[in-house]
Amino acid sequence: MPKIKPMHSKALIEILEKLGFKTIRQKGSHLIMRKDGHIVVVPVHEKPLKPGLIHAILREVKVPRSEFMHMVGEV
Repeated sequence: MPKIKPMHSKALIEILEKLGFKTIRQKGSHLIMRKDGHIVVVPVHEKPLKPGLIHAILREVKVPRSEFMHMVGEV
């Protein structure tokens, strides 16, 4: 399985939207999304998100790494 690479928050938000997450609100530089009771906060900054943070977000919303890597190929 390939490693998760740094990515911009905009790309991660697109993937989460394809997985069914909806934007609830944004406060400052943090976007809050929800799906079926799972809430996730995505930082929206200039710098790319680091792999550790991306992995933590995936674990929080219970998205398997294999499904995420498949979605990265589509973006």
